[in-house]
Amino acid sequence: MSMKLTSISIDATLAKIGPRARLSVAVAGLLFSVPAYAFLPTPLAVIEPDTLSSVASASASASPSESLPPESSTDLSPADFDSVALSESNNSHSTEQNTQDNVVSASDVTTEQLLSTWRQQVKTDNLAEHTTWRRLLYFYDDKNNAFGKKKTESLVDDSRFFLSENGQYDSGAELDAMLVALAKELTLPPTTNKQQLDGHPNNNDSVLCRFPARAAWLTQQLNIGDVSLSTECPKLDEWMSTLAPEQLSIVFAQEYLDNPLSAFAHTLLRIDSKESVADPTQIQHAHALNYTVDGDPDDSFPIYSVKSMIGAYGSLIEIDPYPEKLAKYLHDDERDTWTYRLNLTPSEVQQIMRHVWETKSLKMPYYFTTDNCTSEILRLIDVVRPQQSLLSKLPYAVIPSDVIQLLSSKNLLASTAYTPADNTLRQAQLNEIKQQRQQLGYHNSAMQTVSEIKSAQLNPISSLSADSQRLLKRQINVSDNNPTDRHPLQLGTIGIGQRGDNDYIDIGVRAGFHDTLDHASGYPQFFNLEGLAATLRLYDTDDNKPNQPDSVVLQNLTVIRGRSFNPVNSAKKGKTWGASIEAMRVNDGSQKDGTDHLVGSVGYETGWSWAFGNPSQGTGEMPSQLCYTLLAGTAQAGRGINKGFRVGAGVNAGCRYQINNQLRAQAELQLPYWYHGSSDASNVRGHYWQPISSLGLQYDIDKKQALRINANYDWQDRVDTNDDIQLSYRRYF
Repeated sequence: MSMKLTSISIDATLAKIGPRARLSVAVAGLLFSVPAYAFLPTPLAVIEPDTLSSVASASASASPSESLPPESSTDLSPADFDSVALSESNNSHSTEQNTQDNVVSASDVTTEQLLSTWRQQVKTDNLAEHTTWRRLLYFYDDKNNAFGKKKTESLVDDSRFFLSENGQYDSGAELDAMLVALAKELTLPPTTNKQQLDGHPNNNDSVLCRFPARAAWLTQQLNIGDVSLSTECPKLDEWMSTLAPEQLSIVFAQEYLDNPLSAFAHTLLRIDSKESVADPTQIQHAHALNYTVDGDPDDSFPIYSVKSMIGAYGSLIEIDPYPEKLAKYLHDDERDTWTYRLNLTPSEVQQIMRHVWETKSLKMPYYFTTDNCTSEILRLIDVVRPQQSLLSKLPYAVIPSDVIQLLSSKNLLASTAYTPADNTLRQAQLNEIKQQRQQLGYHNSAMQTVSEIKSAQLNPISSLSADSQRLLKRQINVSDNNPTDRHPLQLGTIGIGQRGDNDYIDIGVRAGFHDTLDHASGYPQFFNLEGLAATLRLYDTDDNKPNQPDSVVLQNLTVIRGRSFNPVNSAKKGKTWGASIEAMRVNDGSQKDGTDHLVGSVGYETGWSWAFGNPSQGTGEMPSQLCYTLLAGTAQAGRGINKGFRVGAGVNAGCRYQINNQLRAQAELQLPYWYHGSSDASNVRGHYWQPISSLGLQYDIDKKQALRINANYDWQDRVDTNDDIQLSYRRYF
């Protein structure tokens, strides 16, 4: 709090009057100095009038006459007068010191009374356990966190974040320490307050400057006047003035498989000022708040990924000019973005930004799947909307698209804006040229088509102005990749099938994402990424037949499997590639009538893809049909196969066909050549071809339900069973 008192200098007046008059002025000053402090207005409306009376009485109890020197004769000589004046001066300093002591003592009385009132209200309202207070301190009683700390402990380890030594473990102790600090600052006497400001010209160490969100919340809960809680915080004021927060939006940058750390999409907060609220294209007046991992760029990708998963890196809050961040997504990564204005009140926006101020320098563990860019946005909203408890609505893994759908379901998204990436705009131009030629009856030669594609890929068209400081008016229709339209990420399946002569039932689950046969709306075109999936197979076996499988087997366990399709005849840049880490059952073709075995498998693919058909008019979408040819390399290991391992190389080729909005089909032929190593055993092959063909067909009942048919055939005679066909029901949740 800043209290500025206006004082009148007595020294200047004394210099202008005679020696005898100085005595009268000094005495008058002393007479009025003590009671003056008693009648100064206190900074808090919550202090009772009785308190003011007691302070005034205590200050005025000393008789002014006791401060005066003995009465002097008017016939004093100059030397005698100098002696008396010196005595008067000493007595004046002594009286001023006593006055300050009395004021400080009265301030202590006021502080204790103030604390007593506050503590009683805290106890009555149980504010120490209030959800908002605990969230301001990073206590989360309802958060699902597989790697985080106990719910009775704050997630913050930094002692600078707490006023109490036990604040990390006791929200009540931290609240009381906050009250003590507030009471001391609010009841500082004017002279003491001035001395403190003189010692700390920036006054940034004030508890009101360090923890403005906590102070604002307590102001509301304890009915403290806003004037009482005003203070000069130059750093905070400058920061808030630079950002000028009026509105917050969540920005969703779609999944980007060519950078594995961005494969699951990304979200950040857009902080709008009055200028960018009035005109959303004026993004030079907006800022981006990005919660990310503070990793070591010198670490290799596998080490970087593992450390990000287990919390070995710290987190980092970046606040940058918004145009810089948006340009990275639209230009560099070429990812479409969706911007959703959050349905928050102006006071909630201000409180969120105060809380960002008091937490932006914290170094906390970053967990890629649980405490990430998206969970931090939910945490900030939970601070101002405690009744929502958004974080508790999500599973252990926090995925950006899940959060967008959650905010939509809670009516927290007020408006939506689509911003196409550079490649999307280039594709829209290609689509328009193709449609115009078809309408005129012209057909490009292969060379003309290649020339147009190369020209499009070099085209510098963008959604941003030339200086990247403004958004341009969108000229194309929105693509079908709004994450609010997508199917839920989690999947459960149950299927019935036949493998050779054996019937079975499959029960499966997938923790996340999407394959090329799933309902396509809401995802990037041709998106294919699956993670943490498993299938358990129950066979109806006949013990009288040879080579019967076990009654219950683990059919597959997928850690991650995906493909990035960048068709060479589109405006997209980049290669087509794929990778997988999984356990799967395979038929070992090295031995006669070999049965299937569970093996660990790691694979990588690279090659080409092509898009065919007619794209949606007026959009930047590619044609909906896709074919691909990939060079593949795979390594597998397991106790059941010959020599316990095999490595293979070959070609995988296939096509995906979009029959209509509800029906899709995909066919693929795999041509691997496997090598087990040389063997002296008779009738055992050390290397061989093992072609496998597969067909998939999915019909969408609705966004959350589908039926799928899968059929596979192993084209060789050294396996016990060649064919496998299955019909499954798929439920997304």
